[in-house]
Amino acid sequence: MPALVNYRGDDDYHTGGSLCSKDSTRFLSIYGSPCKRQRISDSYSLFLEEEKKPSIEVLPDELLYEILRRVPGGQARSASACVSNRWLTILSNVRTSEMVHEPSNDVEMVQENDGFLTRCLEGNKATDRRLQSVAVGTSARGGLGKLSVRGSNKVTKIGFTAIAHGCPSLKVLSLWNVPSIGDESLIEISKECHLLEKLDLSHCPSISNKGVSAIAQNCPNLSSLTIDSCKNIGNESLQAVARCCPNLESITIKDCPNVGDQGVATLLSSLSSVLKKVKFQSLNITDFSLAVIGHYGKSITNLALIGLQTASQKGFWAMGSAKGLQSLTSLTVVSCYGITDLSLEAIGKGCGFLKQILIKKCCFVSDKGLVSFTEAAESLECLHLEECNRVSQQGFLGSLKSKLKSLTIVKCMGVKDYPQETPEFTQCGSLRSLTIRDCIGFGNANLAAFGKFCSELQNLELSRLCGITDSGLFSILENCQAGLVKVNLSNCLNLTDKVVVDLAKNHGGSLKVLNLEGCRRITDESLVSVADYCLLLTDLDVSKCCISDNGLHCLSEGVQMGLQVLSVSGCSKISSKSAPFFKQIGQTLVGLNVQQCNLINSSLVDSLIENLWRCDILY
Repeated sequence: MPALVNYRGDDDYHTGGSLCSKDSTRFLSIYGSPCKRQRISDSYSLFLEEEKKPSIEVLPDELLYEILRRVPGGQARSASACVSNRWLTILSNVRTSEMVHEPSNDVEMVQENDGFLTRCLEGNKATDRRLQSVAVGTSARGGLGKLSVRGSNKVTKIGFTAIAHGCPSLKVLSLWNVPSIGDESLIEISKECHLLEKLDLSHCPSISNKGVSAIAQNCPNLSSLTIDSCKNIGNESLQAVARCCPNLESITIKDCPNVGDQGVATLLSSLSSVLKKVKFQSLNITDFSLAVIGHYGKSITNLALIGLQTASQKGFWAMGSAKGLQSLTSLTVVSCYGITDLSLEAIGKGCGFLKQILIKKCCFVSDKGLVSFTEAAESLECLHLEECNRVSQQGFLGSLKSKLKSLTIVKCMGVKDYPQETPEFTQCGSLRSLTIRDCIGFGNANLAAFGKFCSELQNLELSRLCGITDSGLFSILENCQAGLVKVNLSNCLNLTDKVVVDLAKNHGGSLKVLNLEGCRRITDESLVSVADYCLLLTDLDVSKCCISDNGLHCLSEGVQMGLQVLSVSGCSKISSKSAPFFKQIGQTLVGLNVQQCNLINSSLVDSLIENLWRCDILY
């Protein structure tokens, strides 16, 4: 026995086997009865036989690769990938075309999104191992169609090589804030994923022209490209896309300092017949690029130009005067000093089919330019002005001479509340939607002018306007013949129950959405009128109003048959007494917000959840 304890494993007597492999009967003789010795001897013999069996793990990777690529069925391959990291790595490097497909009883999974599988990996969950697992697991389910990787520095070429080999059907690839991904990863994708249609690269500092050019050269179906804050991508990439991607319909380039006139001009001139959506933001492009857009952009329908500080009035004037943007229907211009009265009028004249425009933070646009533009743009339907402080009420009222259907005015500090000379027309029969938000100088006189001419309004939003009172709204409520459908009066602090009562009486037959959030002078009296007259109401928000249990009681006995969304958040006068009223109202509710109310009884909230099981409740 001491020899057994002191055995070091290098004694010649034991070479090639275990300690007892030479004479197991002598070793087992120390145990009890012969029957017991026999059972032990049999078990030990089985152990020795198992010990002598060769393991598949001794095979080199090349042979194991050949075995695993012949594993039949997707479920079996997924199970094999779970054996070890080595098996997962080998399986993830098997191309779909190299798999030996045999008849399988696997149940095919239903495609998840637009006919193909979608996977999104974020943060710490985005690793090479996870990408390898995705590649193996989705290959048997029709293949991965859309992959998004966000906010990770743990993903490398290894993971994307697995995706390339296992997911040749990939159509959409989105990378956001993945600094560890470089050109090598995109090159691997380009070699295998020739069906790629959409590529989104955002905050990827390690990707350069080499990677984007590889995608362009090998993925001719590319139809949408977004490059955002990629400092090493420049003109060479755009030129490659222009040469090799004849199907490109949408492109967004933002905050890429190496993109300039040369790349933009090549792209626009080469793809003039197919490019439909263009967005350029914070780029070092000049008037030359704008002139090229105006001349070659014959297929562009949506154009967004944001933060182009090096483009002047001359460039925007040339863009409109070229008259090449004949398909343009939507234009967004933000923080561009080149937008002036002169250039805006040229755009109106040159874009004959323009239907909607958003002008924001363009400080050189005045009343004169706005009126001239709306007169020239004969097809214009939607006008949105934000933070254009040289535009006053004269410009807004003058724009009503056109066929506008929607007018939105936000944070325009040039608006002052004093009576103006009325425009030379009697009615604006086309305007259906009016939105005024955060205009400090907007008051009753301005509102009365709109009420005088806009008799066909259906949607009215007056938000955060402390200068309007009940009297200012009366003209709109009385003159609006079409019947208001959506009304938002949120955070208009000087409105009272009187205006809500008039609204309910005059437009209760058409009103579907009413937002009174933050109107502190609104009380239960308003809910009484809503309950009596607003038959079609589906969405009611009285958050932070002076509503109490009595108001909810009246609402629960009202004429509403289809109220779906109710918000009473911040109504401190609502207590547990309203529980039965909520239950009665809630027969059709799908959304209820009772946050910051005095429903202090937790069992009451549980009861609401139980009774309103179809409804999403915020409490």
